[in-house]
Amino acid sequence: MSQPRYDVLAIGNAIVDVMAPCADDLIEELGLAKGGMTLVDTERAKELYDAMGRATEISGGSAANTLAGMSSLGAQCAFIGQVAADQLGEIFSHDIRAVGIDFDTAPRAGDPPTARCLIFVTPDGERTMNTFLGASQFLPPAALDDELIASAGILYLEGYLWDPEEPRSAMRRAMEVARAAGRKVAFTASESFVIDRHGDDFRQMIDEGLIDILFVNEHELATLTDEADFEAGLAKVEGKVPVLVATRSAKGAVGIAYGERVDIEAEPIDKVVDTTGAGDLFAAGFLTGHARGESLERCLRMGAICAAEIISHIGARSEKDLKALVAEKLG
Repeated sequence: MSQPRYDVLAIGNAIVDVMAPCADDLIEELGLAKGGMTLVDTERAKELYDAMGRATEISGGSAANTLAGMSSLGAQCAFIGQVAADQLGEIFSHDIRAVGIDFDTAPRAGDPPTARCLIFVTPDGERTMNTFLGASQFLPPAALDDELIASAGILYLEGYLWDPEEPRSAMRRAMEVARAAGRKVAFTASESFVIDRHGDDFRQMIDEGLIDILFVNEHELATLTDEADFEAGLAKVEGKVPVLVATRSAKGAVGIAYGERVDIEAEPIDKVVDTTGAGDLFAAGFLTGHARGESLERCLRMGAICAAEIISHIGARSEKDLKALVAEKLG
């Protein structure tokens, strides 16, 4: 097998995050599920945007955030995702390339516009996300480059993108190409509501051994396994995937890889400002370590350090040099 050109190639939503601080009262007034992620249509997206205070626009998307973190750690990454030929599409394309990630998916002409996630951040740092998927739902299998997929050591897939039919077909095909090339497939479940809709698909992929690295948080694990008890949930998945990573917010994380289990505590932090992207950046640290052949404990610690950095400020892109931060804390 040839040496991979990229550590990770990700397929995910190409989204621009529009973030604004807000009071808890506004969350109630707008009828939002605090701390959750809801898919919205064009009309609802406009209503919510109009209700926002002063906002900050930052390129986002779960898998793209992970790659941005990996790039900061020195990993070589590429991204496949669909934007429209509009202003937000140009912003997304510029931002992802500016952090050193290869991105060559052609923009899509006409409606719908580029996806955006409207994020309300309450004083406790909790983020309430409302996602208009727009053009990202129309990533066709024809947009895939088989040679590009085969050139990455790990193919990383975002559960959020499993909902629309076109990108779901594209990701299934990408998995076939990656596995035929002897590469690993990593999958993040993304959110419990995604599992509610597509859990049968995910469980089948797990049972058939199509996923090498699975990322879940404790809520997603409970939804995936129908086990309220965390340990019971782990037991249901353990052994079905070579590497299982389950995050637990302030309670740390658990990694189970090839029969070895490691539990780590969360990285200490003075104040949680915004939890947006915590799971994405945990995956960034873990995958970077895994691609380099680091120990399970070090991979988890790298993930925890990256997650702690991201929740210390607004936005899902790091403000510090993650490579230097990991070196400072882990040596």
